Amino acid sequence: MILDRLLTFTGAVGTSIVDSWAAGDPTESTNVIDWHMAGLPTLSNLQGARDMGIGDDPALKLLVQVITAFAGGTSIVFTLQGAPDNGSGAPGTYVSWWASPIYTAAQLVVGARLLDMDFPRPPAAVGVPRFVRLLYTNVGTFTAGEIYAGIVLDRMDQMYQGTNNAILGGYPAGITVAN
Repeated sequence: MILDRLLTFTGAVGTSIVDSWAAGDPTESTNVIDWHMAGLPTLSNLQGARDMGIGDDPALKLLVQVITAFAGGTSIVFTLQGAPDNGSGAPGTYVSWWASPIYTAAQLVVGARLLDMDFPRPPAAVGVPRFVRLLYTNVGTFTAGEIYAGIVLDRMDQMYQGTNNAILGGYPAGITVAN
């Protein structure tokens, strides 16, 4: 897996994402990804001309992984959002594309993977955005917790063992696969 700083939402090592969280306050990702880059064509509506959603082979993937276990809060939801250019090169109004399940504090252990999905296309009736971000909405006030959140080309996708999404598994013990 190759991590690219330009495709990272949150994840500077040693930087907690819970420093300024109060109960129920949605917090935006540390970094907003701008799909438009100098030298690339710009559409007439000032959007970048790149559609980073499903269709590429291999598809870009979201990776949100717990680096430091969460403590103190009750639960959290991660929401992927996109926004058009506001006409001045800054994000317009963000639209929510996809929200994760509700993750309880007990599930937010070191190594837990939370948004294992291909980077989606915008929902119906939503234009190709120039900007994308993650929104974190928590219940309770977390006192500890750190994640890496970004877009990657490839990630290790192996089945989990049981219901603990931090322990990679595979075949249960005692399975024999005939050659």
